[in-house]
Amino acid sequence: MNTIHIGVVKFFNVGRLYGFITDDETGKDYFCHNNGLSCHIKKGDKVIFELAECPKGVEAVNITLVNNNKLLNILCDGNNYKTEHNNL
Repeated sequence: MNTIHIGVVKFFNVGRLYGFITDDETGKDYFCHNNGLSCHIKKGDKVIFELAECPKGVEAVNITLVNNNKLLNILCDGNNYKTEHNNL
């Protein structure tokens, strides 16, 4: 499940450290937890993420905020994701 997904933060509860991200391509909502974040997120943020099978089902992990320039670089050169991901 190491495919890169692009989505928008639908909801994130800072007090409870969990939320949901809506996948742009499928429209599906995925649970996310503070453990899967590489930065602070809030409702409406554009993010990239991966999916992982967890005890309670599939959830978003390796979540990173993106701006339009970085998103364009990722979409144009998916093979270089790890390099781009580290520079976001």
